[in-house]
Amino acid sequence: MHPDWLARVGGEFEQPYMAALKAFLGAERDKGKAIYPRARDWFAALDATPPQDVRVVILGQDPYHGPGQAHGLCFSVQPGVRTPPSLVNIYKEMQSDLGISRASHGYLKSWAEQGVLLLNNCLTVEAGQAASHQGKGWEKFTDAVVAAVAADPAPKVFILWGSHAQKKAANVAGLKEGGLGVGSPHLILRAPHPSPLSAHNGFFGSRPFSQANAFLEAHGRGAIDWRLPETPGAAAE
Repeated sequence: MHPDWLARVGGEFEQPYMAALKAFLGAERDKGKAIYPRARDWFAALDATPPQDVRVVILGQDPYHGPGQAHGLCFSVQPGVRTPPSLVNIYKEMQSDLGISRASHGYLKSWAEQGVLLLNNCLTVEAGQAASHQGKGWEKFTDAVVAAVAADPAPKVFILWGSHAQKKAANVAGLKEGGLGVGSPHLILRAPHPSPLSAHNGFFGSRPFSQANAFLEAHGRGAIDWRLPETPGAAAE
């Protein structure tokens, strides 16, 4: 994990819940169960986006549970993997909002490298078993990450898609006011989840990308270049 994150949330690793989580994950692997993503990618979101660089936070729920998909960034899949339906809808809204054509891949690391923290609520999942690691401790750890980001007074945008993300942020100090409220330096954008089951209930047309950039530019933090390089992993021009 990036050392600047360890300075902010490293104490969580000394808590009893983290010891219990470690024991659970070890026991699952001893049973021969596949866990996604790979262990080296469990904290990939924090490695890719140091705390002082965070400008936007997008909260996901669980890693993808299909083989070869998850790599530690929410909504993102590894190069060469078919773009999942929710991310397809994110691209559709981005095209409508900013006129950016849909990328040919689903690898979002260029966003993370610009300060978009792509954080899942749980950081692991059993292969083929959605939500299988919920309630095992990851939520407490990612709560601490979100709280640390919110406590930093530098203005940020929290993009909360769906009820899980909105509930996670609801009790975090600095996010309770709903965005630009008294005591909050941050902008909070809420919308339904981009899943095909809910995207037509208000996700489409919510314009999160242009709103985020307008806020960041107004506060001197610079806009995110939401375009994705056509070659996954290459820097956008």
